[in-house]
Amino acid sequence: MSQPPDTEIAPLNDVLARLGISLLPGAPIVRLTGGVSCDIFRVETSEGPVCVKQALERLRVAADWQAPVERSHAEVMWLRLAERLGRPRAPHVIAESPDDHLFVMNFLPPDSHANWKSELSAGRVDPAFAAMVGRDLAFIHARTAYSGEAARDFANGAMFHALRIEPYLLHTATRHPDLAARLHALAQETLETEIALVHGDVSPKNILVGPDGPVFLDAECAWFGDPGFDIAFCLTHLLLKAVWRPANRAAYFNSFEALQEAYFGGVTWEPRAALDVRAGALLAALLLARIDGKSPVEYLTEDADKALVRRLARPLLAAEAVGVAEIGWAFADALDMT
Repeated sequence: MSQPPDTEIAPLNDVLARLGISLLPGAPIVRLTGGVSCDIFRVETSEGPVCVKQALERLRVAADWQAPVERSHAEVMWLRLAERLGRPRAPHVIAESPDDHLFVMNFLPPDSHANWKSELSAGRVDPAFAAMVGRDLAFIHARTAYSGEAARDFANGAMFHALRIEPYLLHTATRHPDLAARLHALAQETLETEIALVHGDVSPKNILVGPDGPVFLDAECAWFGDPGFDIAFCLTHLLLKAVWRPANRAAYFNSFEALQEAYFGGVTWEPRAALDVRAGALLAALLLARIDGKSPVEYLTEDADKALVRRLARPLLAAEAVGVAEIGWAFADALDMT
C-alpha cells in the first residue's frame, strides 16, 4: 500500500465528488497493491471504507500490452449480474463513472476475506473451498447459457481478443512456431464459441476466501463466449502451483480434482464431454502461456520448472481430444504424485 501523489488524488477526488461519494475529511487515499491492469484505491467515506478501481490503458507487465479501458464497464455489468443471481458472490458496485473508466465498490476487509492465491501460496490449501469455486463457476455459466440478454450485454469479442486471446494464445504461438497453427486454430475456435457468460480471469488472485464462500473479483474480461475458458484458466494455476511448491503437491492436486469435479457436476447446458475437450485444449495452451505468454506467472522462476511445464504442456496441446482430468494425471505422474 502507498500514498498516491497529489496529481492523482485531485482528479480522483473530483470524480468521487461527481458520483456523490462523501469523503471523510483528512482521511488518506491509499493505493492498494496487486493491480496489474488497473489502479485500486482504498478511500475512507463517512459511511466507511470503499474501494475505487480505474482501468489502465497499458498493463503493468514486461511486454507491451495495451488494453481497451472500456473493460471497466464490462466488469461493472458482470458484478451487478452476479449480485442479481446470488452467485458467485461479488463486491457490491456503489457507483460508476463510465467516462472515467472507474467505479466504486464496497471494501472487503482482508481479516475476513483472505486472498485465495495468498492462502494457496502459504500452504493453506482447502479442496472443499476449491469445490465451491467450481460450483459457483458452473452456476453462473448455467444461468447465462444461451441467454440472448447476456449475449447482447457482453458482446465483447474484440475486447476479449485484446485481453486474453492475443496475449495468451497468439503471443505464445510466436514462441512455439511448431505449435502456431494449433494455437491460432484454438484462438479462432474459442472466439467463435458463444455459449455463456465468461468471467475471463478466474485466477486465485481474483478470488477471496469469504466467511460464506468464494468472492469473485476482477471481471474486466467479461465476455459472452466459451465457458471452457474460465475453468481452464483457474485449473492452470493449481497445476502450476504444484510444480512450484513440492511440499503441497498432494493438496494442490486434490483441489484440482475437487474444483473440476464440482464444476462438471454442474454442467447442464451442453454435453460434458464436448466442454471437457474444449477446456482441456485451453488448459494445455494456458499452461504454456503462463510460461511463454505476455503474462507469465511470477512465482515460477526456476528454468527447470519452466522446462517441465513446457515438456508436459506441448504434447498435450498437440494431442486430439484431451480432457482436463487427463492433463491433471499427466502432471501428477510427472511430479510423482501417482
